[in-house]
Amino acid sequence: MNLYLDIETIPAQRPDVLEEIRASKQSELDTALAAITPPGNYKKQETIDEWMATEAPKIAAKMRGAFDAEVDDAYRKTSFDGGFGQVCVIGYALNDDEPHHIRAIDLTSIAERDLLMAFSDFLSESIPPSEVLSTTVIGHNVAAFDLRFLVQRHIVHGVRPHMVIARAAQAKPWEQDRVYDTLIQWAGNGAKAGGSLDKLCRALAIPSPKGAIDGSKVWDFVKAGEIEQVAEYCAKDVAASRTLHRRMTFAA
Repeated sequence: MNLYLDIETIPAQRPDVLEEIRASKQSELDTALAAITPPGNYKKQETIDEWMATEAPKIAAKMRGAFDAEVDDAYRKTSFDGGFGQVCVIGYALNDDEPHHIRAIDLTSIAERDLLMAFSDFLSESIPPSEVLSTTVIGHNVAAFDLRFLVQRHIVHGVRPHMVIARAAQAKPWEQDRVYDTLIQWAGNGAKAGGSLDKLCRALAIPSPKGAIDGSKVWDFVKAGEIEQVAEYCAKDVAASRTLHRRMTFAA
């Protein structure tokens, strides 16, 4: 069996994580402010004093003005960290079935745990025990991100992942019977840059799932209460990954 998979993630929902980020950035800012000095070619004290009185405040103001944006940027990056970010949507399809999705009902840790358990229940109900070891998980960047993130979130919640997910997460890049990552199969193991699903779809003349939402906008849509649109976007990614996989394996 083939399990086509894609997840959408959001930044950490624990207040302490944001507080730690803000404190860390504040420390960095304080260090940078203390290190403001005039150009090295300034030798006369009056020139140095004038620069410190006129130019140093401008530099300091610019640093302080960028503080909130830097905190927000660092916070958003926790959506890529399975230790702190959360899964908000899981998109999936078995074989030729219509892509489906499960989404969290809210942004709490309990809702994420329920989401993971609901997905495991689906897998248990849909994949016979005799098919578990012959089920391949397929997706774009699924080996390095989706599977790893899912397993990490299961560990955080103390919930054992379904065998299909655990088995695929432990697979080597060449073990295509366990996981077929379209990014790795196209660009090679360790590929990171320039390998987006949208780009590869366009290269192979496959309709791209990219629309109003892309990965960088997921958190903005979720915050705005539009998680259903994120879920629909995720399901489209699943469909695109399936078409891509079939093209790459000459199955279609």
